[in-house]
Amino acid sequence: MSTLFTPLQIKSVQLKNRIVVSPMCQYSSQDGFANDWHLVHLGSRAVGGAGLIILEATGVSPEARITPDDLGIWKDEHVPGLQRIVSFLEANGSVAGIQLAHAGRKASHRSPWKGGSALHPGEEGAWTTVAPSAIPFQEGGITPEAMDQQGIQKVITDFRNAAARALEAGFKVVEIHGAHGYLLHQFFSPLSNHRTDDYGGSFENRIRLLLEVVASVQEVWPADYPLFVRISATDWVEDGWNEEDSVKLAQILKDKGVDLIDTSTGGNVPKVRIPVGPGYQVKFSEKIRKEAGIMTGAVGMITTPQEAEDIVASGQADVVLLARQLLRDPYFPLRAAKQLGVDLEWPVQYQRARD
Repeated sequence: MSTLFTPLQIKSVQLKNRIVVSPMCQYSSQDGFANDWHLVHLGSRAVGGAGLIILEATGVSPEARITPDDLGIWKDEHVPGLQRIVSFLEANGSVAGIQLAHAGRKASHRSPWKGGSALHPGEEGAWTTVAPSAIPFQEGGITPEAMDQQGIQKVITDFRNAAARALEAGFKVVEIHGAHGYLLHQFFSPLSNHRTDDYGGSFENRIRLLLEVVASVQEVWPADYPLFVRISATDWVEDGWNEEDSVKLAQILKDKGVDLIDTSTGGNVPKVRIPVGPGYQVKFSEKIRKEAGIMTGAVGMITTPQEAEDIVASGQADVVLLARQLLRDPYFPLRAAKQLGVDLEWPVQYQRARD
């Protein structure tokens, strides 16, 4: 019996298997609107059999976007396009989730195939970036504005309003993005947060904004719907955020009602040496799961059915989140089921190609 294809109940929501489509930026929106690309891109992964599909990092405000081409959820007009996607995903057996995000000092960049570089003040499409402290992401980069209390409160409100729109659009899972060097991660890492007020200094102060965002989302997000938080378990740098901090944070988030920690690493410091290899981040998911007693998701170069099966079966994570592998093969779950000896039902339109 395959553990990977065992259903997982999280509050009132059941995932039919443990394969999750990880949030992957598509840089294909205009003014934040979802379009046919998003429908086909995400819909094909539902047809392919994934249990949960989490939409890409979705800007909670215009200034929260990484690039001008990012998906958004900062205005009511965004909701119908998202509803269309949710309806298709659910009709094809997948649970629909969305990742709510603010890029902070890593915002206002060009999309990767447009060079990926920062948009400088005064350039067309550029905007002012914000962060906990006026520290650029990399030497010679754009210096963000240090956020004042009003700016912090706006972020909290933006996340709350975005969660309300996500609910209206029909999503059953919300994930708060606190990883990869984006705004919330910038606050809780001492490398990017040099504040001396209630949002800086001590561990408790540096995680304050994340906890306030969680609480604001919970004001509008149903208590019986899953709430995830993605974190970078380590900055991979001495004196930065580390795995012990992550366990401590995960314990607090569990007590606050968060259901699962989506466990990634890095992103807050450029040019860091990371020992990349198959499953290189799984150990962090395992540590948080065992020591914090909370469900976790493992992500990072998980490319084969047996790797995914072993991670879940051994208790290293409750779900696996696949990114690049699902770009290469949208039908990975169908293939994985066959390799693992699971009799998975295919879409009726595809059944003639099953054998």
